[in-house]
Amino acid sequence: MDEISHPSLKDVTMEQVLKALGDPVRLSAVRELIAAKGGEKACGTFSYTVTKATFSHHLQILREAGIIWTRVEGKHKYTSLRTKELEKHFPGLMNVIAKY
Repeated sequence: MDEISHPSLKDVTMEQVLKALGDPVRLSAVRELIAAKGGEKACGTFSYTVTKATFSHHLQILREAGIIWTRVEGKHKYTSLRTKELEKHFPGLMNVIAKY
């Protein structure tokens, strides 16, 4: 499997984060991660109503906006929020998302 790239949050703007969160599918995925036990989900365990390819694209957008981290273990991918980093760069953002 190819290496997955993740941006440094110092290179990510608030506008990029908000744009990524502006889609209902992506916002739902972030909320699932907030609610996930251990803060991580296997990529095939999300609930979504779009095709697998479309959902993968949504995860890519979230990753490119610095919101999620994807790690590869064998043939499986696991996704988690970059909670500590997001809180440092955008204080309170994840709390607002979790509430609404």
